[in-house]
This record gives sequence, structure tokens and C-alpha cells, in this order.
Amino acid sequence: MRTTAISLALAVAVAFGYVETFTKGIDRLPERPCAGAVDRDLAARALPSARTAEERGRLEQGLHGFTFRCHVRTSDDSSLVGDAETSDADVRSWHRHFLPKSGEEGAIEVSSGDVRGLSLAPDSATVFVPCAPPRSELPAHALVVDATTIGTTRAQGDELRQIVVDFAYQLARHAYRVGECQAPRSFPDSLPRLSEGRVMGESPN
Repeated sequence: MRTTAISLALAVAVAFGYVETFTKGIDRLPERPCAGAVDRDLAARALPSARTAEERGRLEQGLHGFTFRCHVRTSDDSSLVGDAETSDADVRSWHRHFLPKSGEEGAIEVSSGDVRGLSLAPDSATVFVPCAPPRSELPAHALVVDATTIGTTRAQGDELRQIVVDFAYQLARHAYRVGECQAPRSFPDSLPRLSEGRVMGESPN
């Protein structure tokens, strides 16, 4: 009886240790990973539990504008990644570039003023924000975010679609500020929910 009790206690201790050590990787990241760009909760909802997780946010300045890169990656090679890059695109050319990448269900577009988001598939999204970057030698009219998940995800379907769009939007909002886009802008907390958006084919017109 005593041996059984000790064995049971050991089993409980081992199980508890596994939960703490192996499934709390994302929960141990900063509350706002990628230098404050995004909510940790988005990564925790999108990616499976893993032993460890890492995150990085990096601003790269160039002659033609800037790029802000963000990734959250687990030890099991599941990732939530996005790049926010200045571009000479307008809304029409942004649509032309990204809409052909949408899945069979089509893209879903949401917007707040002139800030637009496109969910291309459950695992990918893009956001468009007008932006004039400082110190650019070429004309740039927009900040464009391309975001996706890599590997296995915890969330699926419509839930994952919403998470990736929210991630892309938060990344755009942060990059607009740290990249010093010239026009002052007040961003809403989030874009409208995808359930309120419109389904689009490869041609927006």
C-alpha cells in the first residue's frame, strides 16, 4: 500500500512537471512579443503547446523604406510569422497581388477607414495601410503586412482565420509607429470581425 502511494505521488509529480516544463513555452514569452508588436495570446491560441518557444521582432531600415519582421516559433517548428514592408502598391495592385493566393473559399475583406485586411485562407492574411516612410529614395505609398502560420496549429478554420488577421493588423499598427510613417494616424483596437466582412474572388471588381 505504501509503495503504491509513493508511486502514485511520483506519477502526479512527473505529470505536473511535464505540464510546467513542456507545455508552457508560449506562456513564458513576453506579454507582447516582437518588441511589443502583438499580443502573446494570439500566438498561444494559434500554436500548439510545446516545450519552449522563442520570439523576435526586428526593424530593418533601407533606402527604399523599411521592413518590420516578427516571428513566434515553438520547439516543435510551429510558427506565427509576419513581415510589414513599405510598398509602392495602391489598393488595386495590392488586391491583384494577394487575391490569387486565396483558398477555395475565397478571401474575406474587412476595413476600418483606409486600413484594410484580407484573410486569404485560414493560415494566411494581409493588411494594407497607407504610409509614407521617412528617408525613402523611391515613392512608397503603403505599409503591407504578409502574415502566415507554419506547421501544425492549435486553432483551425474560422478561428485561425481571425487570429492571423488580428496578428497581421497588430503588426501593421506597430510597424507604422516604429517605422515612423509620416502622417499621424489613430488606429482602432482591431479591424471589424471577419464575420462582418465580404467574400471576394480573384478580381475585386
